[in-house]
Amino acid sequence: MTAVPPVGVIIDQGPMDWQIVQRDQRGVGQLSLAGRWFSDSPGQVEIRIADESSGAPLTAALDWHPAQTRADGTWSAALREIPAGGLYRVETRFHNDGNPAAEWSPRGDMRHHLGVGEVWIIAGQSNSAGYGRGVIHDPPELGLHLLRHDERWDLATHPLNESTGTRHPANREGGNPGHSPYLQFARTLKRALGCPVGLIQTALGGSSLAQWNPGEGEAVLCRNMIHCVKVSGTRARGIVWYQGESDASPTLGATYGERFAQAVRAWREALGTPDLPVITVQLNRVLGAATPEGNLGWSLVREAQRQAPHATSGIAVVPALDLPLSDAVHNSPAGNLILGERMAQAALAVAYGFPADHRAPEIRRAARCDDGASVELEFACVRSRLEALDPTRHCFVVEAEGHPIPIRAVTYCGDHRIRLQLERPLQGPAVVHGAPGADPPPVPLDMERQMPMLAFHGVPVE
Repeated sequence: MTAVPPVGVIIDQGPMDWQIVQRDQRGVGQLSLAGRWFSDSPGQVEIRIADESSGAPLTAALDWHPAQTRADGTWSAALREIPAGGLYRVETRFHNDGNPAAEWSPRGDMRHHLGVGEVWIIAGQSNSAGYGRGVIHDPPELGLHLLRHDERWDLATHPLNESTGTRHPANREGGNPGHSPYLQFARTLKRALGCPVGLIQTALGGSSLAQWNPGEGEAVLCRNMIHCVKVSGTRARGIVWYQGESDASPTLGATYGERFAQAVRAWREALGTPDLPVITVQLNRVLGAATPEGNLGWSLVREAQRQAPHATSGIAVVPALDLPLSDAVHNSPAGNLILGERMAQAALAVAYGFPADHRAPEIRRAARCDDGASVELEFACVRSRLEALDPTRHCFVVEAEGHPIPIRAVTYCGDHRIRLQLERPLQGPAVVHGAPGADPPPVPLDMERQMPMLAFHGVPVE
């Protein structure tokens, strides 16, 4: 094929088609562009940004104006105060001196389908990479865009973590992934915030926390995440994180909370955002893993995840124990839609200050009563009442001196309290667990919100 000689204005540096630019605290974004110009007559490079739906300039200041045009055939320009929204189009042209018909200036390169809004990083393991299987209506939508693994922005479509043309071998999946929570997450943010949302997918199925935590070694997935943000051409507003299955052992689970806090500090430092929000998920259930060591490991990780928002500011945790699965451990597409909505509500509250009711019911206090014959559990974050969908089963264990004490009956008090009637009175120190193990029985719900309780482990009985 014969090479086409360059004519007019060429963009060599600047945004990609479909790129979302993170807006600043004032709600505006900016773009820097540079390139070359080719003309036989003198003139100057001009640039503007227009509404893609109408072709109208966004503002008078962003209509056609001169770029810095140099005699060596290069140019550069900055577009500032770009209002949040989109989709937008960047246009360039070479305006010849003395040409009154500026609209017929020599051609220039363009960039299409741009937006100014919010950009979130996806990180974690398989449920974040998107392993849900099955059919559900979760379509692409203009204004929901994705940095793909070929390092090009595009319309976001499932599967978000597919590896066509990947330049990121660190998080290339061995097989094709499926459905994830994050189109629904982005769609909910877009509707609430009124601006486009960009996603940067960096998750990898089966990955351990050590692969994300620089404090534990090489942390190749952390380095890959930072690289992806760099090549995205913008900065990130926050991270959605779903991980922990690979750390669900007694040894790793015992240190998960400390190591996760260490990883968050490293991410924030590397991304230059000390208060970067992180929205995480308490592990869902897993079927067929009911060994004593496995059960303890899953309980310890879930407890660390419950405690994470109390240990580190800017973190939120949402529950997943009630979600349907598509196999032994991966949330189904239907479950992912619920989870994406929950994560978005948490992000709206933590990152944007919305009065979103995102917090799940969480144990606040366990107290012995009836001379030790009962334990009353008090929960925070209950809007209506805690209730069990299956009254024939419960998910609580009371232990004294390392041995379980049989629970005779569980009474839901019609508010934020649950009472556990014991087979024998407590003597001495005791603890209570809620939804322990890899596959616990169904957990109580805050009935008005249909929000499940966060699992807990080793809460002292006062």
